[in-house]
Amino acid sequence: MPATKIGDVRAKSADELSTMLLDLRKEQFNLRFQRATGQLEALSRIKQVRRDIARVKTIIGERARASATKA
Repeated sequence: MPATKIGDVRAKSADELSTMLLDLRKEQFNLRFQRATGQLEALSRIKQVRRDIARVKTIIGERARASATKA
């Protein structure tokens, strides 16, 4: 599964972003569990998921700051 592009993240609604964040956190947990038990083959996927989580959280934060300044 390729890394998420920032344009794809920006195009999503707030509900889609929160769902995506939840899914990424679940995947991150599963990857950590697999690494601990020695079953993980794609170690680079951990880094991809961490960066995808950061992208989503960045967009959520940007939107929160933008709505705070408008109010």
